[in-house]
Amino acid sequence: MTYKVMKKNVMKAIAAGKRLDSRELFEQREIEVKFGVSNKAEGSVSVKMGKTEVVCGIKMGVAEPYTDHENEGTMMTSLELTPMSSPDFEYGQPSIQAVETARIIDRGIRESGFIDFKKLCIKEGEKVWSIFIDLATINDDGNLIDAGALAALLALRVARFPVYDEKKEKIEFGEFTDKKLPLNVDKMPVTLTFFKIGDSLFFDPTREEEDACDGRLTMEISKPGKEEMINAMQKGGEACLTIDDVEKMVEEGTKAHKKLSNLIETEVEKAEKSEKHGKKK
Repeated sequence: MTYKVMKKNVMKAIAAGKRLDSRELFEQREIEVKFGVSNKAEGSVSVKMGKTEVVCGIKMGVAEPYTDHENEGTMMTSLELTPMSSPDFEYGQPSIQAVETARIIDRGIRESGFIDFKKLCIKEGEKVWSIFIDLATINDDGNLIDAGALAALLALRVARFPVYDEKKEKIEFGEFTDKKLPLNVDKMPVTLTFFKIGDSLFFDPTREEEDACDGRLTMEISKPGKEEMINAMQKGGEACLTIDDVEKMVEEGTKAHKKLSNLIETEVEKAEKSEKHGKKK
């Protein structure tokens, strides 16, 4: 199927208020979560959003703080678009898409205040904990931004500090404490990317739908409702977004935030119960 034919089919379905897979415009695909995909990472998870699959691992290290934040820990987010997940991805230097996606995910977490970086300080001006969020694609069937952001949140929620010998200044990688990361759960940002094709808006596209789109807007939302907070926004594509478009995105984003927040809490609770059960054994 040529690009023009594919876009025509997508536009026809979207204009009719339906998707090629029969979903509603703001209906999300089924999400599957699997924790503990790495026994060396401080926290790890696999997230499937429809056929899109992303894995995330949290690694922690000890380093010098930045000179302008001497009493705060640091964070770095990276994404590898693996060739096995799409014929469009190649080995080598990170592509613009990989860098942009990683920055969007990083910014949403950082700007929300989800991580209390001051509690990552070991000795002010000398040593702090560094958090590394490592993401990799397993299969790309659209909406990698939201899938990656969800994987990062889930991995952070279950992550534990590694054993650290202060005298030897050495981390015992693969050995974990019971101490969780200092997270402000009430500020947890949920990332939602809305797409526009013609005059229609929708979210969570398949790869065919995303390729046919004219533009997108990613919002990282925490505290939905009366205390709603949009922590960051990123626009992509050439489509113009009207005030009505953005208001509709915020409205639908608030609804989706509640569903995704409930899913996150449910999955984390199941993971913690499973961990406790395993320790009792």
